[in-house]
Amino acid sequence: MQNEYRQRRERLMEKIGHGTAIFHSAPMAIMHNDVEYTFRQDSDFFYLTGFDEPEAVAVLAPHHEEHRYVLFVRSKDWEQEVWTGYRLGVEAAKDVLGADVVYPIAELDEKLPQYLEKADRLYYRFGRNQAFDDKILHHWQRLLATYNKRGTGPIAIEDPRFILGALRQVKSEAELDLTRQAIAIAAEAHIQAMQQARPGRYEYEIQAGLEHYFRSKGAMGPAYPSIVASGPNACILHYVANTRQMQDRDLLLIDAGCAYGYYNSDITRTFPINGRFTAEQKALYELVLAAQKAAIAEVKPNNSYDQMHKTAVRVLTEGLVELGLLTGSLDQLIEEEKYKPFYMHRTGHWLGLDVHDAGIYRQGDTWQTFQPGYITTVEPGLYIGPETQPAEGQPDIPEHWRGIGIRIEDDVLVTTTGHEVLSAAVPKEVKDLEH
Repeated sequence: MQNEYRQRRERLMEKIGHGTAIFHSAPMAIMHNDVEYTFRQDSDFFYLTGFDEPEAVAVLAPHHEEHRYVLFVRSKDWEQEVWTGYRLGVEAAKDVLGADVVYPIAELDEKLPQYLEKADRLYYRFGRNQAFDDKILHHWQRLLATYNKRGTGPIAIEDPRFILGALRQVKSEAELDLTRQAIAIAAEAHIQAMQQARPGRYEYEIQAGLEHYFRSKGAMGPAYPSIVASGPNACILHYVANTRQMQDRDLLLIDAGCAYGYYNSDITRTFPINGRFTAEQKALYELVLAAQKAAIAEVKPNNSYDQMHKTAVRVLTEGLVELGLLTGSLDQLIEEEKYKPFYMHRTGHWLGLDVHDAGIYRQGDTWQTFQPGYITTVEPGLYIGPETQPAEGQPDIPEHWRGIGIRIEDDVLVTTTGHEVLSAAVPKEVKDLEH
């Protein structure tokens, strides 16, 4: 993978020209008191370095005569390592990580100015580490103060995420291999959960089975807090309590994925716990499935990202009219967003190192277009909770529709000729969910 990381750095350095880009590792996050969460590296930092330790800084200085790729890492320290784990250390990092030079992190303030003083622009993302933000501003301001004497140095700071995000959106073959593995593991876990769910069991039992399967197959763990939502809980978009006992005639909505080699899967399925849809559940489920299939068909090169959402909304709104849950002109209902009490979120998001991955969706009024190598989720839904209120001027919601929440989500790769549904192994047809 080191060649992969090198190529990524080279692509970014081509974009920044005579600038210098600085990336900081993720901080250690506190769970409670002095107990820390398991460390998870910052995605941009990992994308460029493959280095999985905290307290590290990467500097890309393509204009520097000797050191274009510079790392600052923790020194070896046995007294600390015996408590918190082995460190790569300064000496090994140069060979293992392919840096031109590696310094101890303690020398950052001393060494950093030489990589900034000839740069015409500084690329750095503020807002994630206040202490480090202050450090970068201090170095930048010192260089500005002497700019008139030297005539060199960065006079502007730019957020690198917009350049790097565009690079991260196009997945390489190595990235696709890791993503496919994450999706394959999650797909098998979903299938196993469908087999294990039944009335009387608790949501957390299904969650435990999913996450056990993730880890047993080599995944890092869940990509995000697993949603296992039965009955009316499925109408809560980010329900994570997972404490309810599942009842006969409930639907179970599972939104769960895993991280494998830092790449994520994100899959949602909704199915009847007792093996049979009620008439209302089936009608709404088939409507969501039709909307998802229509939206997936819009995932192809040069199509607007927004088109899949518009397509899903149109199918859902038309179906809600046919079911009597909405009344009026289809175009007017869509324009006035009368569907929103039932469908209040967008139809997808980019997927990769982050579950909601890097990359823009629109610039002003212009939507991003799909390009080969992009991965998006496609996840329409309908949610009619116990307290859902109809839009103004719309009919009251009959009681027999209440308590039904449905979402169907797949991970879809944009190919040169169209798309590939990477999570297609997980059943979603009515005939495959009933027994």
